[in-house]
Amino acid sequence: MPDALGDEDTPAHHDAPPDWACEVISPRTERVDRGKKMRIYRREGVGHVWLLSPLLRTLEVYRLEGGRWVLLETYEEDAKVRAEPFDAVELDLAAIWTR
Repeated sequence: MPDALGDEDTPAHHDAPPDWACEVISPRTERVDRGKKMRIYRREGVGHVWLLSPLLRTLEVYRLEGGRWVLLETYEEDAKVRAEPFDAVELDLAAIWTR
């Protein structure tokens, strides 16, 4: 991580975009998550975005390529997945849906 920017009058912050963002989709937020937030993440150069829908029990994995979002995969239900950018680790979706 680069050194934080800022001085005594400005809170410390970083100007590098994150490599990954995850949005938990709900009926109330879906339009903003899929529209406005995805455009902001694209503009800022976020490398990957996950859209997680507890209602549908799906995980959509997107990668930013050439200024466009590419849907890499949609995982469903209780799948065990290796999803970018964390594909070195297996994620059990069943653990996410459990209340």
